[in-house]
Amino acid sequence: MPDEMILCNIVSACGRTGNMRYNRAIYEFLIENDVRMDTHLLTALVTMYAGAGCMDMAREFFRKMSVRNLFVSTAMVSGYSKCGRLDDAQVIFDQTEKKDLVCWTTMISAYVESDYPQEALRVFEEMCCSGIKPDVVSMFSVISACANLGILDKAKWVHSCIHVNGLESELSINNALINMYAKCGGLDATRDVFEKMPRRNVVSWSSMINALSMHGEASDALSLFARMKQENVEPNEVTFVGVLYGCSHSGLVEEGKKIFASMTDEYNITPKLEHYGCMVDLFGRANLLREALEVIESMPVASNVVIWGSLMSACRIHGELELGKFAAKRILELEPDHDGALVLMSNIYAREQRWEDVRNIRRVMEEKNVFKEKGLSRIDQNGKSHEFLIGDKRHKQSNEIYAKLDEVVSKLKLAGYVPDCGSVLVDVEEEEKKDLVLWHSEKLALCFGLMNEEKEEEKDSCGVIRIVKNLRVCEDCHLFFKLVSKVYEREIIVRDRTRFHCYKNGLCSCRDYW
Repeated sequence: MPDEMILCNIVSACGRTGNMRYNRAIYEFLIENDVRMDTHLLTALVTMYAGAGCMDMAREFFRKMSVRNLFVSTAMVSGYSKCGRLDDAQVIFDQTEKKDLVCWTTMISAYVESDYPQEALRVFEEMCCSGIKPDVVSMFSVISACANLGILDKAKWVHSCIHVNGLESELSINNALINMYAKCGGLDATRDVFEKMPRRNVVSWSSMINALSMHGEASDALSLFARMKQENVEPNEVTFVGVLYGCSHSGLVEEGKKIFASMTDEYNITPKLEHYGCMVDLFGRANLLREALEVIESMPVASNVVIWGSLMSACRIHGELELGKFAAKRILELEPDHDGALVLMSNIYAREQRWEDVRNIRRVMEEKNVFKEKGLSRIDQNGKSHEFLIGDKRHKQSNEIYAKLDEVVSKLKLAGYVPDCGSVLVDVEEEEKKDLVLWHSEKLALCFGLMNEEKEEEKDSCGVIRIVKNLRVCEDCHLFFKLVSKVYEREIIVRDRTRFHCYKNGLCSCRDYW
């Protein structure tokens, strides 16, 4: 029987290989022979199994430890989080006394990577209150959480934490701040961070260009791109994605074509799928659908679901049904359960009032357990998030919200608003369609924001109503928000799936091109 030190070395070596067969053999050997294990061996075992994601084995040896050190507890938190078992990770984390920065950062990262940004920020606040000072690694996770959440006030708070802890001079932190503020709708703050940076690299320039493009400021993005080249900063693949994205979302077709050509002609950069996708999107949004198809057909690499999806979305927007069907079929060949393609096929049949075909598609979706993603809108008031689905009645102020909606609709009708029922693709009466389009989640969130505007403590620090939506804003909501910004003299910023819309004085920053 090998002694514990030899076993410990064997376990550590097997852990580095990641070979599950060895891991299982060691487990069976130790259990069958009832091997006596000291703290060092148990630590090595827990670390090995947690790192490999074998949490049942890791837990068995973890429970055998009479004294649990910080290192092994952190390994358990990390292992559970990698397996998506956040509740178990939180239990181990809460049981761990005298947590160090690595342990706190592991728990924060676990929530960020599992897309629970609110929880990540909660743990970070607890860490700060416990007196632990964050470092660059921990702040990266916090910045990422804040960017995903999209709340500007939280972004400013995170920025202040960076300042207090003396991390503002870090190049990587400043680059992350640019991305965070951009995703939170704080374009002025994004510009401020960029201009005050003591030094910049290609990531800094690319992030700023992408921020401008995301907010519909394509002209500024192109100007910054030119300034970048003047300062002899060599653009990379990511830079070109940001520039082309700006061109596609602003209808700058000729500029986009020239920039795409310059990748190979001037910089010897071979375009990748992302760049071809931008070109398909550029032509598709401009209703140059045949040109978009030609890009796909001429690509030196096989197209993917994203590229066909871009063409499919453009066809839906411009009413090109046959080409839209063709694109949807290509997607379903690559990914038979793709929800977007099935939904588009259903919508195309609905526009043609082929209700039997719609029912057949929906039946296929039910059989494959594929469901259309529901529109969800969020508005943050007084530090609390309020979420709405279409026709939502769950909010405690639901009656007041719908009363406010009736008031808003009445005022907008005097300004010429007529609900656009074309986006309602279900077989219901016309009056029901009007209700459905008026009950979209972003309209409910907007009315909640208007309803609470008198309460000074619940207003955005800049007097701006900010809404985050998980899907693309529809045509009717886009017009609705423009009119509200004019009639109610309010600035409204909506972050949808791909970009920002800033509504002010009856106009939108996207210039009705989105």
